[in-house]
Amino acid sequence: MKTTMDRRQFLKYTGAGLAGLGLSALNLPFFRMGKASAALGRDAWCFGVMGDTQWKTGFWETGGHMSCATGIIDAINQQFIAHGCKFVIQVGDLVGDESYMGKRCLPTRAEHARALYREGIGFFPLRGNHESSSTAASEFPDIFPQTLGKGRNLNGAAHFQASDNEQLKGLTYAFDYNNVRCVMLDQFVRKDGSNHNRPDSAGHKYANNMVDQVDWTDKILSATPDGYHSFVFSHKNLIGQNHKDNLFGDSLTSNAHARDKFLESLHSNGTGYYISGHDHMHHRSIVSSSDGSARVPQIITASNSYKFYTPRTGDDKRETPLGQELYTIGYYIVTIEGPRVTVDFYSSSHGRKFTWVQRQSLDSIPSSFAFFLRERFGYSLNGRQFEIPREGSYIDVTDSYRGTTAKILAGTNQDTKTDYLNRNLTKTVNTGWADPHRVGDAVSDIFTLWGMTDNLSLYSGSGLLPASDRVQVTDEYVLSMSCGSQKTSAFELSSGKIGIAARNKDNEWVNAVKLNHGGTTSFKKGPYKSGYGLGTYGVDPGTMTVWAVINHEGDFVAKLI
Repeated sequence: MKTTMDRRQFLKYTGAGLAGLGLSALNLPFFRMGKASAALGRDAWCFGVMGDTQWKTGFWETGGHMSCATGIIDAINQQFIAHGCKFVIQVGDLVGDESYMGKRCLPTRAEHARALYREGIGFFPLRGNHESSSTAASEFPDIFPQTLGKGRNLNGAAHFQASDNEQLKGLTYAFDYNNVRCVMLDQFVRKDGSNHNRPDSAGHKYANNMVDQVDWTDKILSATPDGYHSFVFSHKNLIGQNHKDNLFGDSLTSNAHARDKFLESLHSNGTGYYISGHDHMHHRSIVSSSDGSARVPQIITASNSYKFYTPRTGDDKRETPLGQELYTIGYYIVTIEGPRVTVDFYSSSHGRKFTWVQRQSLDSIPSSFAFFLRERFGYSLNGRQFEIPREGSYIDVTDSYRGTTAKILAGTNQDTKTDYLNRNLTKTVNTGWADPHRVGDAVSDIFTLWGMTDNLSLYSGSGLLPASDRVQVTDEYVLSMSCGSQKTSAFELSSGKIGIAARNKDNEWVNAVKLNHGGTTSFKKGPYKSGYGLGTYGVDPGTMTVWAVINHEGDFVAKLI
């Protein structure tokens, strides 16, 4: 079933092969999608997200120290520095063991955040189940005082809000940076060893520790200022792929009422993404409440550890899979530009060839890293979201902003890839808008499409992939945009001087059909007609619209071409 969601109904915004790299280098391949970067202007900024960093202990293990994947951390730190991140979030499991040879391990993880601090980049961590004890709860705020809004490493983060439970201060917290609110949730054993209710059936002493935090989370999210984005981070997933324990217990029926209330809060308050770790794989999905009324985008982060997990079957009726990549080392860059958010997922092969009778794990750090741009997705507070299943039509994708209307006139989701469990992948097509002042001869607002490309699906067990950035070809579709009549003459339209332009990798606005993969450029006067081939573009003076048959996504504007 096709679903559409208008973010403005509940959001508060109101606005008018490459070589392997050394650790000091950054591989920043462009998406082949007609745009140079996520940002349209100079006011954009970004932050980074990384996953679990456990490492095995023992003198025979190379690339780690004190059960911490220090070699991988150091490599990814350099990526964050080169991207110009303002801060970095890690979603738990900072170490593999809390102690080794009589010494505590978390200080080692803190030491390997210093490379970020030296560059003025904040680091905001969470605990995971590998540092879940009351001892770790007590030492965590001392080792990372920034979780209390204290110390020298806040680096621009502000408005820290601690949990209303004294035993969770410095563990569960929220902070703002510019127009972003980050909510960090800790579900593990508290400083005094206390837990909410009793241990679950598996003996986990922290399975119920989110129940009494739902109201606090809702309070923080509902107070998010107008025009802000909110993101919620925790270690455990809403629905896991390998692990079946989750944020609220050991199954989807654990603490069902609190779970639904939590999902409803994230949905109604317009949370951009729920981001977690625990599963050591890149996985995107939409997670639903038990009655389906609340739908929350979930990102499970790729491994930064020696471990790589494989999905297992389970109760997945409340999940809509969107994309997946297994057995890679990866990180995320979240770019913010006013109401617009773009997430870039980069990953590197770990360089080992596993066999299926072996555990999917490393015994040493990769000899080199080549991080490739694997997936780009995003949304805008002033746009809409559409869920398009396999073989679903794109014609419901339509949006208006101020004086411009953009719509897809034809096209079908023809992606046949599945995830590891052979589930069909849905496309989430998001729209967004920006002021055209940066395009001098524009006759429309700037319109952005995310999510038209084929879903990411990589689960090779060889461990030797990825070997390149993804070629971002979309299904063939027809985009139409209206022109502002006060700026546009019928003559200009009729002559074909005005059309849909797209932004290329050199940040230039060119005829959108010139960025197609294949096709033949051809101009037609009049409305679009079924059968026009890839590369055909035209004008319809009767409706004051321009249209183009294209197979790429990105930023579009009606202008002189």
